[in-house]
Amino acid sequence: MLNQSTNQLINYTLHLADNALILGHRNSEWCGHGPVLEQDIAITNISLDLIGQARNFYQYAAELTNARPIRHTAVAGNGDVERSVTEDDFAYFRDSPGFKNILLVELPKGDWALTILRQVLFSAYQKKLFEKLKESKDVQIAAIAGKALKEITYHLRWSSEWVIRLGDGTEESHARIVKAIDELWGYTSEMFLPVEYELQMLNNGMGADVISLKETWMQNVKEVFDEAGLAVPSAQLIHKGGKIGKHSEYLDDILKELQSVARANPAAIW
Repeated sequence: MLNQSTNQLINYTLHLADNALILGHRNSEWCGHGPVLEQDIAITNISLDLIGQARNFYQYAAELTNARPIRHTAVAGNGDVERSVTEDDFAYFRDSPGFKNILLVELPKGDWALTILRQVLFSAYQKKLFEKLKESKDVQIAAIAGKALKEITYHLRWSSEWVIRLGDGTEESHARIVKAIDELWGYTSEMFLPVEYELQMLNNGMGADVISLKETWMQNVKEVFDEAGLAVPSAQLIHKGGKIGKHSEYLDDILKELQSVARANPAAIW
């Protein structure tokens, strides 16, 4: 039986993994549909980076969870067998209430402006978060965060350049990025509203104080917006709940596609 501290560490690790997996899957929907070949490849590579980060966190969550084996039907009709948890269990065999990603990453991909803006908003946050997490007392979290920072730095630079290009471009491109800000801004506050497992990990020296990240995140985003000729919204609605499993219908749609093959063949070895 896992103790409360370990359960919270697993929840925290899954939160970090779920953010990366779901955004990676959303971005992957651009594969073959990017505005030009170079940018099609770039957004696809960012998807792969995010999915790689998710795998690292899921593997760690599986290692922690294996103190408590699960019951799993290996072959239909053969009954339940005990086996160890793998990263696939977390990615493919949880329903939406089990996911702990923020709502921002599960929203539909929208047009290119929305995808690019979401990447800026998330990467600016993820970069600040992982800079703190690389100092975590948990050596696995610190190692994963440290390894991912080079990728995240590129994600932020690339998407920031695109926001500037769209905001300071044509009348239509400017209007599209303004529309994206209106649609996404209300989902950003959730990143800085800690839930129980985040607070527990902060108290244990394993997590980060997400409240304290907001000021520098806002400064970074404002710098990009200023160069793009965009205004930072002064007020916002707050959409939240994803961190504790309260999701939109969009996550159900993602999981239906993402998990379809694995659930159709649960005994398969990949």
